Amino acid sequence: MRPAEPADVEPIAELRAVVMRPDLERLGRYDAHRVRQRLRDGFSARHTSIIEADGSFAGSVALRPSETDENGHWLEHFYLAPALQGRGLGAAVLHTLLTRTDADNALVRLNVLQGSPARRLYERHGFTIESQDPVDIFMVRRPNSV
Repeated sequence: MRPAEPADVEPIAELRAVVMRPDLERLGRYDAHRVRQRLRDGFSARHTSIIEADGSFAGSVALRPSETDENGHWLEHFYLAPALQGRGLGAAVLHTLLTRTDADNALVRLNVLQGSPARRLYERHGFTIESQDPVDIFMVRRPNSV
């Protein structure tokens, strides 16, 4: 992983559109412009890391401080190129991030779309459902949960 730069926003926005499209279409919520614009609007290079595999862009992940929880973080914009999914790379990235948050005794929250296979990855790493609605599942992980 490497720190993100402002110029990384467009590759991440494109990857987001590809990765989220099946789930958003299943939920009847896919909008090609909106899926990219939401990333652009919420992008913070300061809190984002670029995932590289074999020296090439493979994905992104952001871990930003929570606005409501003094010692908490939001895990967001965690996207991995489809060709690299299911090979353990996402689990390794998540493990690395959670090792850091555990060292800080920090709570981590995220949201995942209803029906997304990513939910299983998060559950394997100690996340539990905090609340949900027809579109999103909001999950939380307490320090040292796994």
